[in-house]
Amino acid sequence: MFIDGSEIIRGDITQKGYEKKRAKLLARYIPLIQGIDPSLQAENRIPGPSQTTAAAPKQQKSRPTASRDERFRSDVHTEAVQAALAKYKERKMPMPSKRRSVLVHSSVETYTPPDTSSASEDEGSLRRPGRLTSTPLQSHSSVEPWLDRVIQGSSTSSSASSTSSHPGGRPTTAPSAAATPGAAATTALAGLEAHTHIGVPVNSRVSSKIQQLLNTLKRPKRPPLKEFFVDDFEELLEVQQPDPNQPKPEGSETSVLRGEPLTAGVPRPPSLLATLQRWGTTQPKSPCLTALDTTGKAIYTLTYGKLWSRSLKLAYTLLNKLTSKNEPLLKPGDRVALVFPNSDPVMFMVAFYGCLLAELVPVPIEVPLTRKDAGSQQVGFLLGSCGVFLALTTDACQKGLPKAQTGEVAAFKGWPPLSWLVIDGKHLAKPPKDWHPLAQDTGTGTAYIEYKTSKEGSTVGVTVSHASLLAQCRALTQACGYSEAETLTNVLDFKRDAGLWHGVLTSVMNRMHVVSVPYALMKANPLSWIQKVCFYKARAALVKSRDMHWSLLAQRGQRDVSLSSLRMLIVADGANPWSISSCDAFLNVFQSRGLRPEVICPCASSPEALTVAIRRPPDLGGPPPRKAVLSMNGLSYGVIRVDTEEKLSVLTVQDVGQVMPGANVCVVKLEGTPYLCKTDEVGEICVSSSATGTAYYGLLGITKNVFEAVPVTTGGAPIFDRPFTRTGLLGFIGPDNLVFIVGKLDGLMVTGVRRHNADDVVATALAVEPMKFVYRGR
Repeated sequence: MFIDGSEIIRGDITQKGYEKKRAKLLARYIPLIQGIDPSLQAENRIPGPSQTTAAAPKQQKSRPTASRDERFRSDVHTEAVQAALAKYKERKMPMPSKRRSVLVHSSVETYTPPDTSSASEDEGSLRRPGRLTSTPLQSHSSVEPWLDRVIQGSSTSSSASSTSSHPGGRPTTAPSAAATPGAAATTALAGLEAHTHIGVPVNSRVSSKIQQLLNTLKRPKRPPLKEFFVDDFEELLEVQQPDPNQPKPEGSETSVLRGEPLTAGVPRPPSLLATLQRWGTTQPKSPCLTALDTTGKAIYTLTYGKLWSRSLKLAYTLLNKLTSKNEPLLKPGDRVALVFPNSDPVMFMVAFYGCLLAELVPVPIEVPLTRKDAGSQQVGFLLGSCGVFLALTTDACQKGLPKAQTGEVAAFKGWPPLSWLVIDGKHLAKPPKDWHPLAQDTGTGTAYIEYKTSKEGSTVGVTVSHASLLAQCRALTQACGYSEAETLTNVLDFKRDAGLWHGVLTSVMNRMHVVSVPYALMKANPLSWIQKVCFYKARAALVKSRDMHWSLLAQRGQRDVSLSSLRMLIVADGANPWSISSCDAFLNVFQSRGLRPEVICPCASSPEALTVAIRRPPDLGGPPPRKAVLSMNGLSYGVIRVDTEEKLSVLTVQDVGQVMPGANVCVVKLEGTPYLCKTDEVGEICVSSSATGTAYYGLLGITKNVFEAVPVTTGGAPIFDRPFTRTGLLGFIGPDNLVFIVGKLDGLMVTGVRRHNADDVVATALAVEPMKFVYRGR
């Protein structure tokens, strides 16, 4: 009998199947087995293969050939094995669905006779015949020692019978053992073992390679299920030990930085709508907003009189001409979507103030490009959570939207069902002369909702109350020194962020004239905003560092431009580390064309806290601008270490000015309880002011974490009697109480115990001059 390697590889039987088959074959022999006399069992003990080989020559001399038991001849043994296999095949049993190698059976493969020198004491005691009992209902494991010997004896008998077929061959087992009832069981079990090859001691003829294959197959094919979880859990528990030489903050604990108080004694309007009514009735011809086409030509100038009258018509139409079952379709506080392209600031401004006059909440969004636009789906989720069911747009914009087969605006994926209202003049109803809106825009009610897209792609809505809107306009007016009839050139998106705060809200409070430069014009002519500053003698300009960068690439050959009229060039993304490169390069080129260094005013803002800080010119009381050359290695550990600019592993950042009037600012740790940072430690900027956002619409959980933070000292005491708003800006307070920003929380990348920021990638690309290589330190 030999071992068929192919059957072993296939794994034709499982452990459980083997146990069941073995139990069935031995069922009729177990009562007899348990009654065997121990002395017979001792006589039937079979020596191992190595002992058989050594003892064979001696037995050949002591026994004549004629005394060999005929039952151990090869043909007789083979016939008995075939009979056992035939009975086994008649009993077809279903195989379990989950296969597992049966070669892990330890009771057979580890058997060693007790009288051999290689066996341990414990192994021998566990396999002594005295362990067998005569209890009929006992598990088959009680006969395991006997089965071990029987199985090994069967294998050895096969080998001996093979050798006895040659002249002079002798069997190595006692003939009396085969006469017992257990001999039949031996034959049957030998047949079963020959079929399944489970734990059979390998014949001496088997090669070492086959033996190695058997040993390999005995191992489990994969570790137990719990080991998968244990390994992963242990990996998670491996916490990287901090470097003992890493820099650590050594300064004292910071304190709350208080902004200048709002100027007292200056006449202030009671509300923004009251200001609009004042300018619309007393200065109706004063220019409010000028729109440009893609060639740079002024296509329309909206006056304050037109803004007031058109906003009134829209408010009247929304409140009185839209009905459902003889009931007004809209009621105060309802949210309305504003869908206007970046090239139409005039109609957006009319829609925004019309909603405020009607006590509705405008929700400005981007124009959807396709029915299944991924970004549009997130906006649709915001509209659904806000309960928006009406969208305002223009006739030209509506014609460009995707249409359904019925000709109506198609239903966008993820959007709630919407009704579309075109607000061009011919579609609005003129209100009676004695009709006046009842808008109350001075309380804590929501004025508008500004969308924000996180780094994961989700969109949330930041609510801004009427009180916050008014406070923001007053703070910007004081910080920027805005005055009546000034001209502001706005290159930013007028629907959100600084473009909305300066170009739509604060400008109306001060009766300013805004020249809106569309993005399409900037792409065609990057110098267009500079040309408009020169043409309109603008006193202020609102740009981003990208606009300054594009202007540098297109300024060659332009000799007739002058920026001497500017008193403030507000860089809205001054909080980005790369903005300093654009500011410095822009100043180097245009200083000879009238641009003064103190005019460049970076600022920092966030959707949650609105404007956080802004640099002021010296005539407004601002300190001289400063730069900080910081070690990148220290910043990666959240520590501020001043370095020299000659090194390549440094980051140079500029200040973003002083905190806003009426605001209180602090810097807290990024993780866990918002403890105050030390003076040389980078943390998150937090603001407590009446000019910040109030909540994420409909999201109470994250609202409390962001808009109701309570910074504490190291002793656990709150630092202020009012909650703070987290800005998501990472930075510190430098000399002269100037704010420095080194990154954003959304761009934070943590590797072990070190922190990096995605903004540094852009800063590296833009900081080099010429742009033909990259600094190694970044």
